[in-house]
Amino acid sequence: MVNHKFSSFGLSVIFLFLALFLFNSRAQAHCDAIDGPVVTAAVKALETGNVNLVLIWVNSEQEKEVIDSFQKTLKVRKLSPEAQKLADTYFFETVVRLHRESEGAPYTGLKPAGRDLGPAIRAGDEAVVKGSADEVLKILTDNVKKGLHEHFHDLVSKKNFDANDVEAGREFVASYVKFIHYVDGVYKATQKSGHDHSAETSVEATPPAKCDGH
Repeated sequence: MVNHKFSSFGLSVIFLFLALFLFNSRAQAHCDAIDGPVVTAAVKALETGNVNLVLIWVNSEQEKEVIDSFQKTLKVRKLSPEAQKLADTYFFETVVRLHRESEGAPYTGLKPAGRDLGPAIRAGDEAVVKGSADEVLKILTDNVKKGLHEHFHDLVSKKNFDANDVEAGREFVASYVKFIHYVDGVYKATQKSGHDHSAETSVEATPPAKCDGH
């Protein structure tokens, strides 16, 4: 019975979660990476001479700065291989910085390629290529169900404590708070805009010390 309820819960929240997961803290780093989507678009723009390929990653107010940077880069990169490398890096940094700025997030520099940002990011990128989000759905559903099961069963195992055993009661309360914060954290995550870089929700990082209304 519990499994059926959890399965329904996982499927009901997962579609809202899809809009969020690409923009959590690790996904932000994905946008900052040399092999991330922003720099990849910048590379294609330089290779083809078409700045429009990268303008989609910034807003209209930032277009002029990107175009100016693009034109300067095209001129300088012709001078020598060393000049090309420096000019390209300058352009990549400009575009990533502006992209971060457009999302209300600080720029912390370009990140190296090849980092493992977790299965969700990889599945998300593959979903775009394949045109199917089935693997993303499975990863997110499995993780939400796993986390809920763990918190719930820990809570239930401590529920029937002796009313005179204060320490056991406190253990139950601590488990209860963690469970409620996990559930609330998942719910709030599903309500967030997928483009909210400035205030990330981390389900596991929700501090269990305060009950805030519970």
